[in-house]
Amino acid sequence: MDNSQLAGEIASQVISDTKFWIAIIGLVGAVIGSLLTMFGNILLHWIKEKPQSDLEKSRINMLVTMLDDDRFPQKWRSLSTLSAVIGANDEETKRLLFKAGARGSEKADGKWGLVKNHPFPSIE
Repeated sequence: MDNSQLAGEIASQVISDTKFWIAIIGLVGAVIGSLLTMFGNILLHWIKEKPQSDLEKSRINMLVTMLDDDRFPQKWRSLSTLSAVIGANDEETKRLLFKAGARGSEKADGKWGLVKNHPFPSIE
């Protein structure tokens, strides 16, 4: 084998190895780029939703405090009062009441109380 043929084979091998590593680096770059994009979107969504989540938690805490107040021996409160205090409409207040562990009165009088204070009667 002469020098020019040997040089040609070495050059072909170097080019082949270079193409392989370029492909691997490109693949790794695409994977890292995709992961960073997904992480960025998740972080952006969390930052965007955090104020709303904090407001919801604050409203739920206020509802629980109102419904567990010892100054009201029966511990029932009207939906209109609860809505006015937390600054939400009736539908939003009902949604938050369920998250807080509350239920409506069986009398359908618009009153709400915590399930722990007003458990459902057992059926036997």
